[in-house]
Amino acid sequence: MRHRKSGRQLSRTASHRRALLRNLVTELFRHERIETTEAKAKEARRVADRMVTLAKRGDLHARRQVDSYLQSKEVTKKLFSTIAPWYAERNGGYTRVLKTRHRLGDGGEMAFLELVKTEEQMEADRQREREAAEAKANKAAETAEANAAAQQG
Repeated sequence: MRHRKSGRQLSRTASHRRALLRNLVTELFRHERIETTEAKAKEARRVADRMVTLAKRGDLHARRQVDSYLQSKEVTKKLFSTIAPWYAERNGGYTRVLKTRHRLGDGGEMAFLELVKTEEQMEADRQREREAAEAKANKAAETAEANAAAQQG
């Protein structure tokens, strides 16, 4: 019987499970949103919230603890410099799990695991995406004009 044993086994050995969660949490902080199965998302949420809490503390020991878990020094730097300040006034609940669909191959329940953001942060992200799309469209138009001029001349 598994009485009083918290956490999901995810049909993996302990080392495989730890590696899986390390990868999921690292990519969550890198991309700020990932799609995975619902069970993996709920389990990774526990670890991710713990990492954000350590990052909010901000001292050297917390940085070393986070560094020992995350796979990338750049992601650790992003967590401490960018993500942790978002949640300075928030006590827990830094991530959310949004159920999305059933996977085609096996019917597994999929979900998004994402960092919770304020409306201002979301609007800034949308503005950055719009600017990037406009820059890409402008570059494509310039390239098309240059190609047309090269063919004529």
